[in-house]
Amino acid sequence: MTETDTLFAPASGFGRAAVAVIRISGPGARDALVTLAGHLPAPRRLSLRSLRDPADGTELDRALVAWFPGPDTYSGEDMVELHLHGGAAVRMRVLATLARLPGCRAAEPGAFTRRAVLNGRMDLAEAEAVADLIDAETEGQRRQALRQLDGVLSRQVAAWRTEAIDCLAAAEAALDFSDEGDVDDVGLDAALFDRAARLRDAIAATLRDGHRGERLREGFTVVLAGVPNSGKSTLLNALSRRDVAIVSDSPGTTRDAIEVRLDLDGLPVLLVDTAGLRDTAEPVEAEGIVRTRARIDTADLVIVLVPPDGTVPDLGPSRSPVLTVRTKADLFAGSGIEETPATVTVSARTGAGMGALLDAIRAAAEAGLGTGDALITRARHRAALEACVTHLDRLSASPHGLPELAAEDLRLAVRALGAVAGHVGVEDVLDRLFSGFCIGK
Repeated sequence: MTETDTLFAPASGFGRAAVAVIRISGPGARDALVTLAGHLPAPRRLSLRSLRDPADGTELDRALVAWFPGPDTYSGEDMVELHLHGGAAVRMRVLATLARLPGCRAAEPGAFTRRAVLNGRMDLAEAEAVADLIDAETEGQRRQALRQLDGVLSRQVAAWRTEAIDCLAAAEAALDFSDEGDVDDVGLDAALFDRAARLRDAIAATLRDGHRGERLREGFTVVLAGVPNSGKSTLLNALSRRDVAIVSDSPGTTRDAIEVRLDLDGLPVLLVDTAGLRDTAEPVEAEGIVRTRARIDTADLVIVLVPPDGTVPDLGPSRSPVLTVRTKADLFAGSGIEETPATVTVSARTGAGMGALLDAIRAAAEAGLGTGDALITRARHRAALEACVTHLDRLSASPHGLPELAAEDLRLAVRALGAVAGHVGVEDVLDRLFSGFCIGK
């Protein structure tokens, strides 16, 4: 597919619906609309038209159409939207008709947003925010994605990049034109290094955010851990309010991690049920236990379930915060079994203590995600900013070194900052990012 193709794709979900939207973008969008609708409607207004197949004049649908002349559009190109009746037959017939038009091609995932980036309508960080907004499941994720789409990260990085470019320009001028009388011959003096150090400190301070932006975007991970039959799967079903995991008295029923996403007052929580921790010779169960320990090591919070017999699992050298929960309270209450100290005592069957458990998880998520709005929301952003800090650190470590190396460190710092918004070396990033988009976006 070339950038001169005219793209088309459904911009609404599949299945039976009142309205189905098809989006067309590219140099042939205007002609495609005229071919289907007979003539061009007024721009940026919904107009009722009878759509016909140019091959035989068959009426396809009576639809609302909108014509958006570029470059002031989402993609930066001429665009058309067809608001069809939402039946599958209507949608598929119109798509098949578009596919026969010269120069029209079915869009790949993210193709419209990719065009927007290539045409300067948004930068790469803002395009990522579009994907995050589509995927947002909680209020917190929605707010964070909208901030990124508004350009909060892009503006800050642009300011840092401008400062780094100014430092680089001074360094290169001192190197290349030191024999010219109108060029400052102290381009590499202490003032330049102080300026670069202040830039480095500002970026480093932003990096010390506890990864809360990435955690909010991906979800606060809570792992349920315990010995077999400690009530993990029953608790998972109770917290998710549906039968997600199989519950059985047979040890080793859960072999692999089962994930459920929860929305706790706008906070995204990823709840993970895992295989029971015990010594076993059964190879499949043993592999499940290995995976359990791997999830424990990377969890934001581990909930250790202690059954009525008081058996506490060996978590190993876990660095995750741990919340101890005494389960099956309906069995040991009044039974004469001595209770062990526990942070929370619950019964998933009767609901006793479930409110307190959710409050404890919510408090842990709030603490883990931190307060305030995050600037960095993706690992790619963090890696680029860390690379910039590394180059500025190297610059500060050798203020009396070769001026050519100092200029190169500044050049690499500028390049690292440019990668955040997509100003340099982004082709591979574009391919990876937009492959995860919806078709039609």
